[in-house]
Amino acid sequence: MTPTPMHWKLVVDADDPHAQADFWAAALHYTVEDHSVLIDKLLGLGAIPAEIVVDRHDRHGWRDAAAVRHPEDPHDPESGAGLGRRLLFNRVPQPEKTAKNRLHIDLHGPAGERDSEVQRLRALGAQVQTHIKEPSGEWVVMTDPEGNEFCVH
Repeated sequence: MTPTPMHWKLVVDADDPHAQADFWAAALHYTVEDHSVLIDKLLGLGAIPAEIVVDRHDRHGWRDAAAVRHPEDPHDPESGAGLGRRLLFNRVPQPEKTAKNRLHIDLHGPAGERDSEVQRLRALGAQVQTHIKEPSGEWVVMTDPEGNEFCVH
């Protein structure tokens, strides 16, 4: 019997999870998850304190977490959580968690459009670190607004 594939998400430590979610949603053409139905239900029941909630994009969100999902993937309508390709940004208070990340995202846009993608990402707040040209390929190393490296191929 073949085991069922694992459901997973990539979790990224963040100083401002909502700003990171906005950046990555725009960068990947993803959707910022809407958790307001669950949050409003829990607030109404008195199950959570208002201090752990923020107003973002005219709806309630978790103060210390925000996520993005592929717009075509399924999601749970009550929680708003994606059930497919997903990035979750969690606020971490540790300022020492700023070393070079050992895991990064590679973006592969349409052939021949790397330079225009780099310009689009710069307009969103990313910065170019270096341009790599090797026999194995060519790509641009960039950082998101919080300094996390990613590559554009």
